[in-house]
Amino acid sequence: MTDSILKPTRRALLRGAAATGAGVIAAPLVLREARAQAPFNWKRFSGQSIDVLLVKNPRSELMQAAEKEFTELTGIKVSSEQVPEQQQRQKAVIEFASGKPSFDVSGISLHVQKRMAAKGKWFENLDPYIKDASLTAPDFDFADFGAGPVAYARQADGSLDTVPFFVDYWIVYYNKELFDAKGVAYPKSMDEMFTVAQKLHDPAKGIAGFVSRGLKNANVPVWTSLMLGQGSETTSPDGKLLTDTPEAIWAGELYKKLNKETGPVGSVGFNWNECQTTFMQGRAAMWLDGVGFATPLEDPSKSRIVGKVGYGITPPGPKAHHAGMFADGMGISRGSSKKEAAWLYVQFMTNKKNQIAMLKAGAGAPGRSSAYLDTETIQQSKFGKQYFDCLLGSAKIARAGLPQIVPVTEFRDVFGVGLTNMIGGADVASELKKATETFAPVLAKSEQG
Repeated sequence: MTDSILKPTRRALLRGAAATGAGVIAAPLVLREARAQAPFNWKRFSGQSIDVLLVKNPRSELMQAAEKEFTELTGIKVSSEQVPEQQQRQKAVIEFASGKPSFDVSGISLHVQKRMAAKGKWFENLDPYIKDASLTAPDFDFADFGAGPVAYARQADGSLDTVPFFVDYWIVYYNKELFDAKGVAYPKSMDEMFTVAQKLHDPAKGIAGFVSRGLKNANVPVWTSLMLGQGSETTSPDGKLLTDTPEAIWAGELYKKLNKETGPVGSVGFNWNECQTTFMQGRAAMWLDGVGFATPLEDPSKSRIVGKVGYGITPPGPKAHHAGMFADGMGISRGSSKKEAAWLYVQFMTNKKNQIAMLKAGAGAPGRSSAYLDTETIQQSKFGKQYFDCLLGSAKIARAGLPQIVPVTEFRDVFGVGLTNMIGGADVASELKKATETFAPVLAKSEQG
């Protein structure tokens, strides 16, 4: 703006001052406020209270432990609730559908509810918050989040409605003591996983060669992770189901053998927590599941196998070598009346310090890249070099472990029943064919909507 333009404006203001008296005093104040955006201030929303819905897991334990520091920093009180995974997902669906959820912030499994959240407009688009210097701390450094996790979190329209704070790679936890006792080496292939499990299976001593999820719905990622060894996912890029192909049947047969012939009694009712308990009590030689469940395994107050846990990259299959990838995000409810305070919570819980704390605790793989460069934390960690090598190696071969479709829960329900039936002895090909025929119209209808 040139001075020739400014002068008449100033003269006009002065003339206005003479006519209106004190009324002009507000004008320069308004101009100054408009020109200078308020600086970031953690205490800006002090006195507010927010409610947070979390999934019960080691990462949520860390978040709740950090709430006191957050409240001291911001003056914002937090009321958070940890709910078991399946119930948390159901609660989220019901409350978001009401349009007035009881929580301001919620965790979400991107591999299950990402597209559902977009369709139902559950969360705020976080891009404007991240770009607003008055709402986002200068050291938040969103660019530090890995490109892969961010791409996984972005919706089809490009919006980012959750911060991808956790990436879960599926690995094989194994009991080194049991392996060494029988002189058995870590399996070099998925097929060898079964032969190794057979050698270590010892029901007389209460030891299973292998344990994984058998509970319907929860068990599907085990099967899909095995399918990745055939270089195949459960849907094609154009949305066609690949769930009764030779590759899917092979993975189903392996799932059946591992759980039926080398699994513990009652495994049809096992979710990850039952598997975790069995493994850390020394009653299973191998456990295929997410890397995020490591925390209690090295806790002397909970585990009998501290210092004996091996962390192995999922072995290659006949055609490919991949580790199943899953992820969690955290977003702000669109129905919240305290969105700005909720955003402070989200950015604090996903900051560099807390992401490193997650890695240090063995609670999973952070979405931030800088966490993996913190050599001091890694050296001091109780998990040892093998854990971090496994995590980094898995990241290099990661591939989505579930189809990115709206009815993921229905997918898991339908195929989960079939997998449970397989453990009971049912024919794999027949179960997969039946499940595919049952689910096909559900998928077709969701794509139309």
